[in-house]
Formats: sequence, C-alpha cells, structure tokens
Amino acid sequence: MKLTVSMITMNEESAIAKVVGDIRRVAPDAEILVVDSSRDRTAEIAQSLGCRVIKQFPPQGYGPAMDRALREGSGDVVITLDCDDTYPVDVIPELVRRIEAGADLVNTTRVKHRPKAMPFANFIANRVFALAARVLHGLKTTDVHSGMRAYRKSMIDRVQWNAQGPALPVDMLVIPFRMGFRVDEIAIDYRERIGAPTLNRWQSTLWTFKRLWNARRMRG
Repeated sequence: MKLTVSMITMNEESAIAKVVGDIRRVAPDAEILVVDSSRDRTAEIAQSLGCRVIKQFPPQGYGPAMDRALREGSGDVVITLDCDDTYPVDVIPELVRRIEAGADLVNTTRVKHRPKAMPFANFIANRVFALAARVLHGLKTTDVHSGMRAYRKSMIDRVQWNAQGPALPVDMLVIPFRMGFRVDEIAIDYRERIGAPTLNRWQSTLWTFKRLWNARRMRG
C-alpha cells in the first residue's frame, strides 16, 4: 500500500526538520504532505526536505487544514500526526500493518495511562470525552482527540464531516465508527512538544461535546 504521512503546521520551524527526518527513517518511501499556515520558515524547510507543501493562506483554522491534509493525500493509507515531536513515528509501520490487515481507521491513544508530558487536568478531560463517546456511540476508546491516526483513503472518500470549528478529530473518529467502518486502537507514548502550544482549551471542550452530540444522527 502506498503511504502518505500528513501534517498541518503553524510556525513549526523548530520541529519540522526533526519530525520529517524521523518519518523518513521509518517510512522512506512515504509521501510527506504538509498543509501549512505559518508565518515563519516552516514551508520553506519542508519543501527543501522533499515534502509536498500546500499553503493555506490566509489561514482558515485547524479543521479545514486537517480536512485538506487527509483528502489530498495520494496514498492508499493516510497517517496524520502533529508536527511538534509529541507522537512516536516508530509506530507508523504498525499502523500501516493494521490497515493492511483489514482496519479502516487506526486510532492511537495517548491516555490509556497518564503520560508524564500531559497535565493532569488534560488527562482527566480526555478520559471524560472518551467516556462520553462510549455512552453516546458505543465506541470503546480512551482518546477522541489523538492527532496520530491511520485512515484508509477509500474510507475518507466516503465520509463527510463539518470541517469548520474546533475539535474536528472527534468527528474524524466517531463518524466513521457510526458508519460501520472498522476502527482499531493502539496505545502510544506521548512526549513533550517542541514549540509553543496553540490549542484554545475552552473552545475545544465546548466543540468536543457539540460534535459528540451531533454525531448521534450519523448512520452508515
């Protein structure tokens, strides 16, 4: 299966070279796609390293960028991860193997146990979100906000979600599950990020519950 590794970036020039190098080490033949909304040199560095770069200008936000990162990947499998060195690229071959074995989506969970790099309040919030997903949708997960997942491209082409607004990863997991696609999950380590965080926690929390509630009407 052809592989695309997709990342969305905003001012990640301090991390992009390391992350791209790590991806090349474990998936040398993968297409690396970067959807960039930066004001720094992230795009230029990515291009110099052989990545395919799509500029989102003016910036439209996380959701539209991530939607494009998924839908414009040329691979049979599209793996997403954040460009801040928090996610372990060494699991990429295992994610691909699970898609080849029949999964349509492989979610990674950062919070099966509390990671040292995650504040306790964030850990509790993520477990509460996951509990809500189980109650409302029957989805057995511990992490609805993971930024590292593998998607079968043919599944992406059949799924629609509202890319506007925060917390899109919730829909990207819950809607395929409700449509009857096979979802697997594996636990990963989660590391300290390189660079400053950009998440608005209050908005993300509100939109998480909004998306979990609205997804109840989705059917296959």
